[in-house]
Amino acid sequence: MSTEQSTRAESRTPAAWHWPVAGVLVVLLLGAATRLLDKNVAAWFAGSGLAKAIEFPVYAIILGLLGNAVLTAAGVRDRLSGGFRTEFFIKTGLVLLGASINLKLIVTAAGPAIVQAIVLISTVFLFTWWLGGKLGLDDRLRALLSAAVSICGVSAAIAAAGAVQARREQLAYSASLVIAFALPSIFILPALASALGLSPEVAGAWIGGNIDTTAAVTAAGTLVGENALAIATIVKVTQNALIGVVVVALTAWFAFRVERTAGSPRPSVAELWRRFPKFVLGFVAASVIATWWLTTVPAAEGKAVIGVANDLRTWFLILAFVSIGLEFRVASLKDAGWRPVGVFAAATVVNVVVALVLAALLFSGFSAG
Repeated sequence: MSTEQSTRAESRTPAAWHWPVAGVLVVLLLGAATRLLDKNVAAWFAGSGLAKAIEFPVYAIILGLLGNAVLTAAGVRDRLSGGFRTEFFIKTGLVLLGASINLKLIVTAAGPAIVQAIVLISTVFLFTWWLGGKLGLDDRLRALLSAAVSICGVSAAIAAAGAVQARREQLAYSASLVIAFALPSIFILPALASALGLSPEVAGAWIGGNIDTTAAVTAAGTLVGENALAIATIVKVTQNALIGVVVVALTAWFAFRVERTAGSPRPSVAELWRRFPKFVLGFVAASVIATWWLTTVPAAEGKAVIGVANDLRTWFLILAFVSIGLEFRVASLKDAGWRPVGVFAAATVVNVVVALVLAALLFSGFSAG
């Protein structure tokens, strides 16, 4: 190809920034389709109880997975992936959720949530670390899997990867396992909570303590109801807040025990702050501001404004769930082999059981109303 032909071909090729923008547009289009289905399916199938029961997280994830398949087949999925901003969408949605949760609920639920988080994270992390060692997993992969399954999925895995200097493929394995297990949990746990006759508060605490991604927790909590969603979010936010503690511990452990480098610096307060999930502060701030503001305006005005915030929250959560479907990868799971999958599956079972016991002990009789 001549220089002139090459120049013309490059001029027809979208610049690098075009691809993430196109990815965002894909998310927005699928989000709009989700909203359309959420608003109309129940009316289109008025005689179907199932149609009334299905809510926007289901449509969003299914459309995201379908979009994933189409874009992968077209060979453009990876180029567009810069626009699949799951973390941004879910954290923005959760900050907006804080505006609809009265501060009193956060304060009263924080005590049992902290107890549950400490016991659950310690138990599941240590079990996963032990089993990974028994099956001969690399220490860095063990750390990623342990953090992911015990705290909050992909975010914890990313934080742990930085702490232990994990390889990129190890992070890809862990993230893919998180999503693969989280997706069915969105539908299975609400169904089990109903079958077991759990109260919304206990169901929310179980979901928040068990499912490994904040987005999936929000989806499952939404399927159960507003009270369950509120408790699930508080429990998950409490666990998220402990990422910094776990990361500091992993940093110290790998620096002074696993890597055995005498000159390694100790983890600093600045590093803890860098790892801290700062959207938690936004969530609490939104609740504080909204709780105070609602005492200063007429009830009707307050209800209308909170309604707008809730509608915006729904939009951001829809975009997050669509992005989850778009980001899902099967290839990374195949590359990982059976041992990481076995460790993660066993740890998930332990997490389900321990989280249910703790939720029943700590949130029975608790009211989010």
